[in-house]
Amino acid sequence: MSRPAKSLAVALIPEAGISAAGETMAQDPTRPYFAGTDRDRAAFEAGIKLGSILHQFVGTPVTRKNVASLERAIEAAARVQPLVEEVRVRIDRSRVRIRGPYKYGVLSEDLLDVQVKVRSGSATAVGVLRFVRELDYPLMYLKEIGAPTKK
Repeated sequence: MSRPAKSLAVALIPEAGISAAGETMAQDPTRPYFAGTDRDRAAFEAGIKLGSILHQFVGTPVTRKNVASLERAIEAAARVQPLVEEVRVRIDRSRVRIRGPYKYGVLSEDLLDVQVKVRSGSATAVGVLRFVRELDYPLMYLKEIGAPTKK
C-alpha cells in the first residue's frame, strides 16, 4: 500500500514563522517565495522593518510631551509586522526642535535610534537605524546576524 502524498504546501513550507501577532506559526506560508537561507531572510526582513519605520514616521508631529508615546507607537507598529521578535525605538529628546506659534516640531531622521530583531526559522538578525553624524546620514545596518541555516 502506498503512503498518501504530502500536501504540496506542507512540502514547500518547512520553516516555522512568527505571525503579525507575535505568535509562532507551525508553517510560514510565504516561505516558497524567498530564495536563500533563513539567515538571508532574517537580514532582508530586518531591513524592511527599518525602512518602513524611517519612511513612515519621519514628519510625524512631535512635542516633548508626546515623545514617549510616539516611541511606543512606532514600536507597536513594527511589532505587528511578520517575523519581528523585539523592537526598541528612541527619539533624541535633546534634539527635538519645537518651533512656531503652535509649539511643536516634526520627527526627523536624525532623531531616531532604532533596533529591531527578527527571526526566520532558526536564524535571527538585529538591524539598527541611527543617524551617523560623521556621514550626515540615517544609516541602516546589520548589528548581528545568526549563522546560516539550511533551507
